[in-house]
Amino acid sequence: MSILENPVRSNGACFAIVGKELLMKKDNSMLSFDDLCELKSMLETTDFFEEKAFDICALSLKNKENIPDAYEVKTIRQFFSEHDEKTNFQLARSRALISWRRDYHFCSCCGAVLSDHKDFTARVCPGCQKLYFPRIEPCIIVLVRKGDKVLLARHVQRNQDVYACIAGFIEVGESAECAVKREVFEEVGIHVKNIQYRGSQSWPFPDQLMLAFTAEYESGEIKLQENEIADAQWFDRDNCPTTPQPGSVAYKLIHNEI
Repeated sequence: MSILENPVRSNGACFAIVGKELLMKKDNSMLSFDDLCELKSMLETTDFFEEKAFDICALSLKNKENIPDAYEVKTIRQFFSEHDEKTNFQLARSRALISWRRDYHFCSCCGAVLSDHKDFTARVCPGCQKLYFPRIEPCIIVLVRKGDKVLLARHVQRNQDVYACIAGFIEVGESAECAVKREVFEEVGIHVKNIQYRGSQSWPFPDQLMLAFTAEYESGEIKLQENEIADAQWFDRDNCPTTPQPGSVAYKLIHNEI
């Protein structure tokens, strides 16, 4: 596996990405390699690369200014809700690689400028030969059940009234199950038991791997961690408030799809 900068021709899945959004044709069709080349010639870009091993080609746009009329901007979250697992994986990987390539320019050991490795999807220091692979930050996301009710929370950082599952990063040295117990207790003051793994999802904002669980209520009363959680309540599953969109592992947990 390796990355080819400034590809000449690609038959892979093509994405033009700007932040947490991407460009699509107005007829909702996927972009072609020629579309990426046209956009690159017209707009300010920060990266353009191909990874043949995963059949992807990605163009990173600096901003959304002067987008041609034939295109429209769509959120990556919305794209996930409308496409199959393979295509979503290709977009997730493209977006994650853009973030990684943007952030890794210099060697942390000797300060030399990094370059792309010729054989691996990695950056290599020409001085000390240290390799830098794309990073993944593991997180847990958990739906807590109490009889027929489920615990949903509205997070402070959201700018809309969406209620979702408890989630958080796994700390160094923790198991995923320990992280479930800690995050639920920290954010809402609840102790849980019977933790069961349900699935996973890449969440490239910028580089999370979400490990999904269900758990049962054990004890405690809801007490909010106010800098993280704006509200948390027990809801009937058939009478939930606004929840995350289809295409997310949170949606699958809440709507009993995994």
